[in-house]
Amino acid sequence: MSRWEIGTRSPREWLPFLALVLEVPRELMEAAKTVPLAEPAPRVLTVADFLPEGDPLSLLSARTGRRIGAGQVADLAQRVHGLRLADDVVYGKDLIGPALRELRAAVKLYREGTHTEEVGSELLRVIGELSQIAGWVASDAGEHAEAERIYRLGMSAARAAGDGVLSGNVAGSLAYQWSNTGRATDAVHLARAALDSAGPDAPPKARALYLDRVAWAHTRAGQDRPAMTALGEAGEALAQDSAGTESPSYLYWMDAGELQVMEARVYTELHRPLRAVPLLTDVLGRYDASHARELALYLSWLAVAYADANEPEAAAGTAGRMLALGQSGSERTTERARIVMDRLRAFRDVPEVAELLAS
Repeated sequence: MSRWEIGTRSPREWLPFLALVLEVPRELMEAAKTVPLAEPAPRVLTVADFLPEGDPLSLLSARTGRRIGAGQVADLAQRVHGLRLADDVVYGKDLIGPALRELRAAVKLYREGTHTEEVGSELLRVIGELSQIAGWVASDAGEHAEAERIYRLGMSAARAAGDGVLSGNVAGSLAYQWSNTGRATDAVHLARAALDSAGPDAPPKARALYLDRVAWAHTRAGQDRPAMTALGEAGEALAQDSAGTESPSYLYWMDAGELQVMEARVYTELHRPLRAVPLLTDVLGRYDASHARELALYLSWLAVAYADANEPEAAAGTAGRMLALGQSGSERTTERARIVMDRLRAFRDVPEVAELLAS
């Protein structure tokens, strides 16, 4: 009866026995059975629902490592930021080795070393940041399972350090990977949980980035309206940023241009090229050419938008620029190149497209 009441069962063969025991006419119970079962209210997921099993950051009972001080943690934080800057110009397959070595060393330092509670908390925060960039590098290298393990480690570290904004950044990075690897529904739940983890008082840049990831997750899930709503909220959040507003160092790259790129990508995915093309053209006209991977990725979206706009010549020219950048170290750009070329095959009779395909 309790399972019937909460909507998880609808009795069939048990109905006569229930009627007998409860001394209720069977006809009355048959009538009640025809009432549709109430859908249980969906539980709102949090970042805690996505943490790894066990505790990968548990301290060893007999720690024999050296004493860790604030200076060593600061040095590690500098190396982590160096990895972020390297990721701007070095790609996943080339950077994954150094990133994983740094991460293993940092976890070993935390688990085996001795330190005060304050230093331990700061070290956990740095491990969370290191996990985010190492996971990003692994994902760019096409090592998605490894990236997910690293991201979950980072979520644990950020949560243990009590840093909801950092937890949101790591969780949002995993949600972004899921959006791009066929787990769109999971991505929506995790992106929302990441935003909630950061909280309403998170720095404007953080909220803008996490709302961007929510928008992308909804887009990949085919949910146009919530995607557009999240994009609007991201713009509103970033508009609150100012010179006097402090943001974590890992958000150094988040600005209006990045928001514009995500907006254009959403429009491209939703097959609205008249909105996507002007945005991408504007961004690419002033983009730092030294960031060749991102340049290649943005060109791939522009090529698809041109194809959707029935401008195959422009699409072929843009795709040619993308391929000329030669991003063999990034699986993301390799996958985007496949998508672009598949899209262009519909125009194989156009000379510019035929020439590109033949090359």
